Amino acid sequence: MGQQRKIAFFPEAAYGPALNSVGIAQALEKLGHKAVFLTAPDMAGVYAGYGFEEFVVNMAPPMSAEETAQYWQNFINGHIPNFNKSPIDQLDNYVRDCWDAIVETAVWAQKDLPEVLARVQPDLICVDNVILFPAIKQFGKPWVRIISCSENELPDPEIPPHLSGCGEKDKACFRKFEDKFHEVIKPIHERFNRFLKANGEVAYPLGQFFEASPHLNLLLYPEPVKFKRRVALDPSKFQYLEGCVRQEQPYVIPQFNKNQSMPLIYVSFGSLGTGDTATLDKLIHCLGNLPVRALVNVGGYLDTYKDVPENVILDKWFPQPSVIPQVDAVIHHGGNNTFTECLYFAKPAIIMPYVWDGHDNATRVQETGHGIKMHRSDWTAKELGKNLSFILYDAAMKKKLNETSAHMRRQPGPEKAAQQLDKLLAEKA
Repeated sequence: MGQQRKIAFFPEAAYGPALNSVGIAQALEKLGHKAVFLTAPDMAGVYAGYGFEEFVVNMAPPMSAEETAQYWQNFINGHIPNFNKSPIDQLDNYVRDCWDAIVETAVWAQKDLPEVLARVQPDLICVDNVILFPAIKQFGKPWVRIISCSENELPDPEIPPHLSGCGEKDKACFRKFEDKFHEVIKPIHERFNRFLKANGEVAYPLGQFFEASPHLNLLLYPEPVKFKRRVALDPSKFQYLEGCVRQEQPYVIPQFNKNQSMPLIYVSFGSLGTGDTATLDKLIHCLGNLPVRALVNVGGYLDTYKDVPENVILDKWFPQPSVIPQVDAVIHHGGNNTFTECLYFAKPAIIMPYVWDGHDNATRVQETGHGIKMHRSDWTAKELGKNLSFILYDAAMKKKLNETSAHMRRQPGPEKAAQQLDKLLAEKA
């Protein structure tokens, strides 16, 4: 490495992308560089908690922290009935509303970003989002796209469309989903293209909201589960990171009042999924009747749960990368962080997806032999018990997970990303 350079990270305002970037930033600082974070107001403090300097970028009309939290709580709670729907049936409700909000964030960010970037003066910008921010592309310094969602965020005719949950060989599903997506998204996409043109950028084809970086693109997806593409990604511009497991505070498994010697299950539906307390309550009480122990992430709804079984411990947050290595299996929503962390630590998973690329990861975990896909609420206690028993004791799945883990551990994602970014900085010096 040469002289110290400043790298600005601009992750999406969600904990998955945010914490992936933290892992990469930690590795970069070990190489002697300085990492800083551009952040939406509602994520301010997250990066400072890991010791990084923050610069706020407004991405919505100004609101207090309480108003912002209430807005997103209302958004999620309003969509809970849609979580039971199939991916294609979520297009004209949850997915449409998300893309509408995402485009609005890009429009608002453009008001602040030029001034913030001029103040920060980064040598390199890493953006982890699903939408283009013209100010980043036009700043005059190299920019890197981080893809922390499923690999199919980068489309190819031979792989399932992003968010579709289609099997890799189900071409009829591909076509049906993509046709409906284009129909639903067209008015929002036209608005986004008007924004691009107003800011000196060329309009995108229908359905596209971002582009690959001409410098470097980092995919969180591990190679053992990647798709076979018709057009291979150029390794000089696209690198698979084998996950991106950050350093987190240690966690000591507590004592349970029941089933102390039984297998330990970790349950997390992510920061958004904790709002669906009815589904989590059903899961908690079903686990209470099985020969297991369970740690369950319930977010800010801890006081909602009554009569918690003695073999279940609830908490509002767990340092996940410190917890997963110590458990025997994981039940989760299919978020890419949990998906890749389970693979990295060789832990079998049951994925109960409800939105976004959770559908893709649930399908992928099953078709690659690393876990099981289940509907998020349409299941019986008997089915849950049978599937848990299978993933805990199946020899072929254990072998597959150990092979994938060994592959990922040979070059951990944060270190690989830091090396690639360091190389890019040297080339552009």
